[in-house]
Amino acid sequence: MDGVGGVKAAGMAVRMLTRRLQAIADLVPPGARVADIGSDHALLPAWLVSSGKSPLAVAGEVRDGPLKASAARVEADGLADRVAVRKGDGLAVVEPGEVDCVVIAGMGGALIASILKAGEEAGRLEGVRTLVLQPNVGEDLVRRWLLDRGWYLASERIVEEDGRWYEILEARRAPDAERLNAALYDPSFLGLDWPDERLRETLLRMGPWLLRRPDAGLAGKWRAELDKLASIRRQIGRSDTPEAAARGREVEEEIERIGEVLACLRMDSSSSS
Repeated sequence: MDGVGGVKAAGMAVRMLTRRLQAIADLVPPGARVADIGSDHALLPAWLVSSGKSPLAVAGEVRDGPLKASAARVEADGLADRVAVRKGDGLAVVEPGEVDCVVIAGMGGALIASILKAGEEAGRLEGVRTLVLQPNVGEDLVRRWLLDRGWYLASERIVEEDGRWYEILEARRAPDAERLNAALYDPSFLGLDWPDERLRETLLRMGPWLLRRPDAGLAGKWRAELDKLASIRRQIGRSDTPEAAARGREVEEEIERIGEVLACLRMDSSSSS
C-alpha cells in the first residue's frame, strides 16, 4: 500500500498515495478533522496532515501489528503532534465532536455498517458532517444504512487498482437529506419496467450516482462481475442435482438483470480514476 517517492508541501515530504487512497483523500473536505478507522499504517492520515488538507487526524486500529506500524509511520514522518494513533474498536477511538469527517475503508460492507451503527449509538458521530466509505464488498449494505439513518449520498466513484474495482461513497449530513435521497433513488431514469422493489434493490446494489453517471469504471466492475457469474454458472452446470438446477436459474436471472441494466445506460467512455 505504500506510495513511491513523494512531493514537498510546506517544507515537508508528502508520501504518494495509491490510486484508491488518493480517491478517498480527494473526498475529504479541506480543513476537516479526520478519523481513519482501520487505518493500516496511517498512510491516509499522514498524507492528509502533511499535505495541509487536514489540521489533525486520528488513526484508529484494533490490532497491535497495524497499530505499531501506524505509530512508527507517524513518528518517522514527524507528525506525532497532529496525528493521534489510537487502539480501539471502530469509532471508540474518537470522542463526540472531536472530528468532522470519518473514513472507513478496506472492509466489508456489513462491518462498515456495524461500525457506523455502534458509533452512532455511542454518540461518536456527533459533529461528523462527512463520511467517506470504501467497502470491499457489500456496498448495498452501506447504502442501505446511510439511507435508513438519514445521510445524503452525495457522490460515488469507482477506481481500479491492481486488477480490482473499488466503490467509494461520500455521504453528508443535510437538512433536506430525505428529499435529496428520494430524488436520487427515483429509478425512473433507468426506463426499466420492473417491480418497484427490484428497482430499489438494483439502485442499492449498483449505486444511484454510478448508474446516473455511468463510466468505464462502472462498465469494468460489472463486466468482471458478469464473468464471475458465468464461471459460477459453468461450475453449477457440472451437477445434475435439483439444488444445482435451482441455483443455476438464480445465477442466470442475475446475469440477465445486470445485462439489462447495463444495456439501458449510456456509458461515458472516459476511464475511471
